Amino acid sequence: MNFQPLVSVIIPTFNRASKLMDAIESAIDQTYKNTQIIVVDDGSSDGTSELIKKYPQVAYYYQKNGGQASARNKGLSYAEGTIIASLDSDDIWHEEFLEKCVHKLESEQLDFVFANWNQDAKIGSSWDFLVNDPFLAPYLGKERGNWINLEDNEVRSLYIESCPSPSSSVVLRKSSIVSGWDEKMNIGDDWAMYLEMILSKPCRAAFTLEKLWHKRVDDINIYDGRKWSEVLEFLHIADLKRNMDKLGNLLMPGELKILEERYMSSLVELSKHNLLREFKVMHSLRLLGTSFATNIPFTLKTIPGILFLGINRRLGLAKKKPRS
Repeated sequence: MNFQPLVSVIIPTFNRASKLMDAIESAIDQTYKNTQIIVVDDGSSDGTSELIKKYPQVAYYYQKNGGQASARNKGLSYAEGTIIASLDSDDIWHEEFLEKCVHKLESEQLDFVFANWNQDAKIGSSWDFLVNDPFLAPYLGKERGNWINLEDNEVRSLYIESCPSPSSSVVLRKSSIVSGWDEKMNIGDDWAMYLEMILSKPCRAAFTLEKLWHKRVDDINIYDGRKWSEVLEFLHIADLKRNMDKLGNLLMPGELKILEERYMSSLVELSKHNLLREFKVMHSLRLLGTSFATNIPFTLKTIPGILFLGINRRLGLAKKKPRS
């Protein structure tokens, strides 16, 4: 590709001095060289500001702690490139990540692209993420030159159902961004930004199953570091409700129904957790009440299956306990 547009790489970080160097160096070592690397320190107290001095080619900005979306938006405000890539400070890009992604983005004038990765596991070996994503299954086998293209209707359908592209996997056109990352989100600020783009205008995208980066996992990851009950509460309930309220006028009735049913299923699932695991009866009832207020028939239909599964798991755990 003769023309190489400037890519602004935004690296938000908070108390990750031990891993940040690897992320920065993976951005510096890209075979695609026309980059602007921006590190936004979201209130770190672990010596991050001293570490950054080793990299004079990196633009460094400090802010009081405001969360990952706030840090990304600050980086976006300083971005000079026509293409944006956000790299989490605990992740590592392979050296050809930008070259391959930018070439695909520019050669076909897409809105965004995303790449597969090796996902660390808390226990055991890392694993190939996108190959195991059930929402991508309908599109697998349609590769052309290692990439799978998605037309605007397919992009819309996919991102209503799921968000298969965490921030470190995405390279996108700056002009396609509507209002940046949603700072009111607990976990899903990237999903909210993609949805806003996709629902506001037709978007064309592509993804590759080639693993072009590595996701590391520890106890302070925004998503992977949380308990499942917290993911339900913050992502599948609070963040999902925020998306429905914010983007409801852009959603078609069938799309809104999909999101509402996921929201209610999550409320029932968390209600079950609070009842059977935490023994918080009143909180469990409040969660159920919220689901009933949204749709009584769907909630009634959902409760037996989720409750039955939870009880079975509970009994299964009980059977495995040794006798005293």
